[in-house]
Amino acid sequence: MILVAGATGLLGREICRRLSEQGEPLRGLVRASSDPAILAELESLGVDLVWGDLRDRHSLEVACRGVATVISTATTTRSRQPGDSIELTDQHGQLQLVDAAREGGVRRFIYVSYSAHINGKDALTTAKRAVERQIRESGMTYTIARPSCFMEVWLSPALGFDYVSGQATVYGSGERKLSWISVNDVAQFVVRALDDPHAENEVIELGGPEALSPLEVIRIFEQASGRQFTVQHVPEEALRAQRDSATDSLEQSFASLMLSVAAGDEIPMQDTLRTFKLRFTPVREYAMQAIAP
Repeated sequence: MILVAGATGLLGREICRRLSEQGEPLRGLVRASSDPAILAELESLGVDLVWGDLRDRHSLEVACRGVATVISTATTTRSRQPGDSIELTDQHGQLQLVDAAREGGVRRFIYVSYSAHINGKDALTTAKRAVERQIRESGMTYTIARPSCFMEVWLSPALGFDYVSGQATVYGSGERKLSWISVNDVAQFVVRALDDPHAENEVIELGGPEALSPLEVIRIFEQASGRQFTVQHVPEEALRAQRDSATDSLEQSFASLMLSVAAGDEIPMQDTLRTFKLRFTPVREYAMQAIAP
């Protein structure tokens, strides 16, 4: 049995879909407040839903019973609920999940963190690295995936990249390269890591097949859409001021992430793709799919 924590999220749902296609017995850790439509989608995939919360240790112990592998993609950054915080959910809650898995006899733990180049002094980075350490010290066989920027998130209207209206917000100069990666490809890697010995007890950086600057990405979308973008830059100084003045840990973390994007994040992927026999999506291919009617 595989338990997916964060099953209702963008990445968690794609992992469940892929595992379901392989006939894997699945359990999804979900909240009572989760979107009913997403819960119905998971049930249609054959996912056994177990109600729980990373902040509730007992619910995690119940969820881990009879489980051989835990995959955790859970985060409060995109699905914040009352009572959530980076400290309580992404850090303390994830640490509780690691402990519950270890004490419950789980043999394998796969955790989706983020790139080592994201190293700001913010609550989310502190949480990610603390959970990574606990997993490595747990005695369970582990894989820690560290993906770079998700295309579906950073190249979307939610973060100022509106390819429909031809407007883009660029953090910093937009000249430093990033290894943009598709959520689908992260899910592909996680599923492959389950059975590949190359992933055992490894921390693996993940990026797309090519590193491109935000300005290069904009040009790709302009070519794909046949329209010129209006580009607005947010200076790094403004992002630092936002981070330093933030009173909320989530706001602070987002500003820190934007600074990391401005700084660039190149991840060489040739060896990793060859080792795991994977093909990842180029930005141009994603742009064509996104813009297609």
